[in-house]
Amino acid sequence: MSKILIVEDEEAIADLEKDYLELSGFHVEVANDGELGLKKALEEDYDLFILDLMLPGVDGFDICRQVRNVKNTPIIMVSAKKDDIDKIRGLGLGADDYMTKPFSPSELVARVKAHLARYDRLTGSAAEVNNIIEIRGLKIDTTARRVWVNGEERTFTTKEFDLLTFLASHPNHVYTKEELFREIWDMESIGDIATVTVHIKKIREKVEMDTSNPQYIETIWGVGYRFKV
Repeated sequence: MSKILIVEDEEAIADLEKDYLELSGFHVEVANDGELGLKKALEEDYDLFILDLMLPGVDGFDICRQVRNVKNTPIIMVSAKKDDIDKIRGLGLGADDYMTKPFSPSELVARVKAHLARYDRLTGSAAEVNNIIEIRGLKIDTTARRVWVNGEERTFTTKEFDLLTFLASHPNHVYTKEELFREIWDMESIGDIATVTVHIKKIREKVEMDTSNPQYIETIWGVGYRFKV
């Protein structure tokens, strides 16, 4: 049974989320303030985190940053704040998804299932022979989930690695943002296209010598992105 931690100071919302997730077969724990949430997230084992942004003590951004420094566990951020800057900041810190309140509990359950299923598939291949993609100084070990640029290892979040690997595995194919969102996040795009843009930007910062003139991930204006070979 997958174990989920909800960090949410509004008890009514936390209880509603907990009820729906437990009805779907998950084991759920709740922390109603940031300090307790951070302590539990760092010291205990969970399969997924649901973090509210505005929390007493320690906010969701700080929890996300500290968790991502030591764990690749999927993180879903939730907030009543609709500003793109908050979404961009959260995704930039390593969150895998961002949901804006109010949202339906069934949508939250669907996203939780999608993230857990994808994470399980990606981490369940330890017995396989490592699959390596090498292109002009970029080396991607898709089995060990490690990336090197000109011999120097770079650190990627789960979704950054998934997106980079998918594009590198389909060179010269142009994908729209909607297609990439469906492929990497396992969900239909519902106004979250900024998620793809933010992740592409973070990937470029890690693999490109000159982000204004990328040699790997090319923007096809008005269409989407293509991995060049």
